[in-house]
Amino acid sequence: MSGNRITSLQYVLSSIIIISLGLSACVTAGSPASSGPSASNTITVVAAENFYGNIVEQLGAGHVSVVSILSDPNVDPHEYESSVQNGISVSKAQLVIQNGDDYDTWMDKLLSASPNPNRVVLVGANIANHKLTDNPHVWYGVDNIQDIAEAITAALEKIDPTNQAAFEAASTKFDQSLIPIQQKLSDLKSKYAGTPVGLTETIFLYQTGPIGLNVLTPFAYEKAIAEGNDPPADTVVTTNNQINQHLVKVLIYNVQTVTPVTTNLQNAAMKNNIPIVPVSETMPAGKTYQGWMLDQLNALQKALGG
Repeated sequence: MSGNRITSLQYVLSSIIIISLGLSACVTAGSPASSGPSASNTITVVAAENFYGNIVEQLGAGHVSVVSILSDPNVDPHEYESSVQNGISVSKAQLVIQNGDDYDTWMDKLLSASPNPNRVVLVGANIANHKLTDNPHVWYGVDNIQDIAEAITAALEKIDPTNQAAFEAASTKFDQSLIPIQQKLSDLKSKYAGTPVGLTETIFLYQTGPIGLNVLTPFAYEKAIAEGNDPPADTVVTTNNQINQHLVKVLIYNVQTVTPVTTNLQNAAMKNNIPIVPVSETMPAGKTYQGWMLDQLNALQKALGG
């Protein structure tokens, strides 16, 4: 986002806030200020990515109103540019959750454009206790999601302590809903640990690790693709050779970071009858976080078993 766009966004937000304050003064003159939830007892939440938004909805026990900014699985998250409407949503939010770790830097700009000391901001990458090196995709780690969910529940209870019991019950239910994912990872490990696989980028390392799969793709290749850069030439040769020589059992392909290099690799896998397992960074429409993760793991299981 250019400096001019940020200035324009700040101007629009400032105007909206000034008008809102003026209307509020007219309507509520003489009434005490409130730092808690709105009169409808609903906490306004903005999630930078839709998987975090879905998790907040599950943990909110019907007491949250969530706007998820990045929700289109056809958009490369690394190339996303925020809008004025996104800024307005952030300016009104009581709770904001983003991934951080240079994954969604556009959210930092939106937060800076509408300072609010009472707004609670959660950063997933700062909360996750099981991060991988040079890998911001912490939501792919179920243990990280447990850490993040706990922080979300604590934030909801801070903003709206009157519904603490409901939030606690929702938290317990959410923890239980992660058990099938953990069981699936364990089952895959028992059957396929050590199986050689290829990745187009780093996102799935949070699951190949617990499964015990042997990732042959050079990390420099994965990291470059994840960051939107051209991978080193020697790693491209190595990765293509692994496909053409049938050294990998499956290719796990991130459908949201597509480049000519990854497309060539995908075509080579198809030509060599190597199963391709598509994965995404943004949760597909109509899914929950749990269903999304299980669908991909089931696809992986089918490919490995084939």
